[in-house]
Amino acid sequence: MRLGILEMIGLGATLIFALPVGIFGLTLLADGRTTLGGGMVVLAVLMVALPKFLTMPQDVPGLVVEKVVGTATKDPDEEE
Repeated sequence: MRLGILEMIGLGATLIFALPVGIFGLTLLADGRTTLGGGMVVLAVLMVALPKFLTMPQDVPGLVVEKVVGTATKDPDEEE
C-alpha cells in the first residue's frame, strides 16, 4: 500500500511524538518498571497503528464515493 504525500507527512508527525514515548517505555522496561514501561510501549504502538486502521470522520465521504462509483461502474473484465 503506497502512501500519498499527506499520509507521509502525517506519519512523520506521528512518529515525532511516538518515538520518544516508545524509547521512554523501553528505558523503563530496562530499569525493571515493567508495568509503566509496557504501557508506554503499547501507547507508542497505538499512536502509530490506530490512525491507519481507524475510520476517521474525514474518511467517510471518500468511502461513500468509492462505494457509489464501484456499484455504478463495472470493470470490462467483470462483464465477460
